[in-house]
Amino acid sequence: MVVMKMKFPFEKRVKLAQGLWLLSWCATVAGATTFTLGCVLKTELRRRAEVMDNTDVHIVPNTLMIVGLASLGINYFASKICQDALDAGRFPRWKNFLKPYFAVSCFFTVLMLLAVIMSYAMKGSLESSLKVGLRNGIRFYKDTDTPGRCFQKQNIDRLQMEFQCCGNNDFRDWFEVQWISNRYLDFSTKEVKDRVKSNVDGRYLVDGVPFSCCNPSSPRPCIQYKLTNNSAHYNYEYQTEELNIYLRGCREALVNYYMSLMNTIGAGVLSIFILQGSVLVSLRFLQTAMEAVAGKENTEIETEGYLLEKGVKDTIMEVRSTVWDVVYSQMSPSF
Repeated sequence: MVVMKMKFPFEKRVKLAQGLWLLSWCATVAGATTFTLGCVLKTELRRRAEVMDNTDVHIVPNTLMIVGLASLGINYFASKICQDALDAGRFPRWKNFLKPYFAVSCFFTVLMLLAVIMSYAMKGSLESSLKVGLRNGIRFYKDTDTPGRCFQKQNIDRLQMEFQCCGNNDFRDWFEVQWISNRYLDFSTKEVKDRVKSNVDGRYLVDGVPFSCCNPSSPRPCIQYKLTNNSAHYNYEYQTEELNIYLRGCREALVNYYMSLMNTIGAGVLSIFILQGSVLVSLRFLQTAMEAVAGKENTEIETEGYLLEKGVKDTIMEVRSTVWDVVYSQMSPSF
């Protein structure tokens, strides 16, 4: 059963070819936009690579860049096909090209849709990557003399100030690690000795946070040490006081930032996907309408165009059978 059969008089075919030519160039610009959006997202993710445990989330920008480049080629050829569709004598040269062209185009268009879906579905992977990456970043904060980690303090400080956050989950994460290097501790003092001895691992732990956790909007001078000691500060209660440090954890801040960015990009790419799908559907109608003109003396006759020659199920079975035949022929030993 033919799917979506339509009649195309000569004037309608001309208008379809002209309109599709313009649409294909719009889709070409959209393809370049997709590639650019992928590059922007890739750059933003690489900026925070030091606080990410893995690069699984990079599959989203990588896919966007691939489909963006593919879209440029797909729509370039679509515009050429539309030009030749205006001349019935030149269109037949595309006959053998169109079948693989549609197969490749459909593959990358579906891949574009998958990129949109992944941009909304990668929150869990992003969060788990940031959880481990930030935990390691906080743990290595003090290692300013260790090769490969010497910029970790600077990166964490800049991150906390830029995103107005503190710690991984919250500011209490700093209480669990020694974030002050031993080179800046005076081990001859009683306070330092007592703190080191009180810890089974021999670490210097304090109920304090780095300066980058301080909230400049607070009217009170920043209290970054002895946060849980009410008697250490005047008119201060740890449980009830609105602390003048950032309360939000950096993992939450970064997840919100990247998901907002990916969701915005996903919405834009979804509209590009619809545009690309419209180009392919229109081009399929133009192809089938023009094939009916081949071999006719009168090229201005009315023809019929359709989306699928057979039903959806039959078409899927035919495509699957063709793919398996190709795979089997490649795997069969040659004698």
